[in-house]
Parts: sequence; structure tokens; C-alpha cells
Amino acid sequence: MTNNNVTTKGVPEARAALDKFKYEVANEIGVPLKQGYNGDLTSAQNGYVGGYMVKKMIEAQERQMAGQHDSTSR
Repeated sequence: MTNNNVTTKGVPEARAALDKFKYEVANEIGVPLKQGYNGDLTSAQNGYVGGYMVKKMIEAQERQMAGQHDSTSR
């Protein structure tokens, strides 16, 4: 049997931060995400929240990487 509970993978300590980030992103893009049941949202709305979260995380990582210098490239 497959366990579809994503919270069992990754870093458990990050769950609260990711949840907070999810609600911030949803608010930023105007998706009425709320605590608890969100079955009234469309799959497009949910996908938009997830996609925008990934976009913002990639941008943050790129900024972090741009600030680091690779000593092997000298």
C-alpha cells in the first residue's frame, strides 16, 4: 500500500514554515486558501499556489547561489 502522506518525507521541522509560506503565497496571489477544508477551490487555484511557491523557492535559491562564490572557478 502506498503512503500518500507527504509530511512523512523530507524535513519534518520544515512543515510549519512551508504551511506558513503556502498561506502567504495564496494571499499574495488572491487565492482564498484557509485552514482546514479547501474543497471549494478549483484544481487550477491549488495548482497556482503550488506552482508559485516553487517559483519563489527557486528564485530564493538562485539569489543565495549568486551570493556564493565558487572557489574552483578561479
